[in-house]
Amino acid sequence: MANPHTLAGSLASGTWRFRAGIGVLVLAYAAWLAVPLAASAGASPTQIATLTGAIVVGNKIMLLVSVAVMGKPGFMRVKGVLLRHLRRAASVDTVGPVRHVVGLAMFCLPLLSAMLEPYVDAIWPDFRPKRWEAQLLGDAMLIASIFVLGGEFWNKLRALFIRTARVVDDGEPGGGVRGAQAPD
Repeated sequence: MANPHTLAGSLASGTWRFRAGIGVLVLAYAAWLAVPLAASAGASPTQIATLTGAIVVGNKIMLLVSVAVMGKPGFMRVKGVLLRHLRRAASVDTVGPVRHVVGLAMFCLPLLSAMLEPYVDAIWPDFRPKRWEAQLLGDAMLIASIFVLGGEFWNKLRALFIRTARVVDDGEPGGGVRGAQAPD
């Protein structure tokens, strides 16, 4: 078992190992900025693909080096901070009306776009650009919408997969889902 004083000392943000690990972690993600810079500088597609592949491999190595430099306590601290921020973003139970409408639009637009895409392509073959960036943006918007809609939406979404779940309007804004437990 680790000595609590040693563990607390190694978690201090002032230790050189922790700072160096954070620096390597930031550098690993900052390396991706080289791709658009190379593209804007006029690099050929082959060179950009090679650069992207090198960054993917280098990124994995740098992440491992970052964890090794900062050590397990430092890595657990960074992981805890990131998870705490994600939980805080998703744990809001009730959201305001504007956030709810924005979240629903973010949730429905990618689904509607994906559903209508084959028909638009059949009617107007060259109407929409076939770019993967647009597809990625739609996927990111769908995932982000779940966080925008808050914790109560997670419960509603979960209730879709429980056969015995029932919606009960308890007079509170947003209502509630009752009976969301699995049957015995």
